[in-house]
Amino acid sequence: MGYGIIHSMKRICFLAAMAFGLAATAETVVNISGVGAQKFTVSIQVANGAYSKCLAKNLEISGLFTVRSDGTIKVSGGSGAVKAEGRGKVVSSAEAFSDDKSARMAARRFADAMCEAFGNQKGFALDRLLFLNRGKSAGRGQVRPSEMCVSYPDGYDVRQLTSDGRMTIFQRWKDRDSVVYISDLKGAPQVWELNTATGKRSLKWSFKGSPDGIAVSPDGTKVAAILSVHGNPELYVISGDRVKRLTNTPLASEGQPAWSPDGKKIAYVSNEARNPQIYVVDVETKAKRRLTSRGRENVDPDWGPDGRIAYITKRGGAQVAVMNSAEGDATAELVTPEGNWEHPTWSRDMRHLAASRDRAVFIIDTLKDGDKPRQLFGGAEGNFISPVWQR
Repeated sequence: MGYGIIHSMKRICFLAAMAFGLAATAETVVNISGVGAQKFTVSIQVANGAYSKCLAKNLEISGLFTVRSDGTIKVSGGSGAVKAEGRGKVVSSAEAFSDDKSARMAARRFADAMCEAFGNQKGFALDRLLFLNRGKSAGRGQVRPSEMCVSYPDGYDVRQLTSDGRMTIFQRWKDRDSVVYISDLKGAPQVWELNTATGKRSLKWSFKGSPDGIAVSPDGTKVAAILSVHGNPELYVISGDRVKRLTNTPLASEGQPAWSPDGKKIAYVSNEARNPQIYVVDVETKAKRRLTSRGRENVDPDWGPDGRIAYITKRGGAQVAVMNSAEGDATAELVTPEGNWEHPTWSRDMRHLAASRDRAVFIIDTLKDGDKPRQLFGGAEGNFISPVWQR
């Protein structure tokens, strides 16, 4: 799952087993991209090239700024003293940087500070993206290995977290430093935990039935898992040593769980109505309801902190859509053109999404007058799929 739009959930589970209106106070500027977005203009004159490039990219992907030489907000300075002045406000930093990497970290912090000060919008420059770099096929009849990587949204300082030559899938943030994921490192699919800072990892769960999908609860205490314990994939919740079954569909398959912000519900995909559709189930009562019906397929849900669910819908081609979780896809808005989109994931500002397409990771502005999708990284650098945003 997450590797493409699917034609049936049974096909996905087979492959998994085998593969193992935040509006800113705006000034009118020339429309650089998108369809009429209003942005702040910024000029950057900082005596460090790595800092300047990183700051420029993070400001532009925020959707609030466009960088040009005659910007009304002036950013100037160097290591130990950077200042942004304009529109009656001043943002300053006394952070020193000694090399390109530390300069980029300082630039990300300053970009987030500018987003809050000038645009009243939470910045996401420091919120990392997990993703997979899917390699070449190991041979006829064998699946391609995929390694887990992490990067800042600007695409600088990409770091590979695994080098196993195995299939890694369903990587999810547990907290700011730890991730859980499924890997067949020991031969059979198992759930592992890895600390992104230290590289230390440990086996979390090994099941009788192969795990086909996982998601960590917002408080980090529980995991929603798709397990084939009883033959076909069903949705379970794991809390410590306790395993609770939430679905019972002997003739269908479930997948792709995503927690609600309060941890009381889980969105998931099922083909119990023949085509893959998104459902939601109450963790306590097991009561469920169907959220989507429009389109041939609706998959890859990500439940954002404000209650909206981003997902992939296939009506013509695959598109990213956003819907109100209380009302379902009657409220859906399509936020990308048709393409081979997959795995949308919310940023903390609840305005932007990241999603993969054509071997690369893109940022998507969900505002109607926002930017067109912009490539963050990937393409020639690898086969990057399945982003998951830290928030």
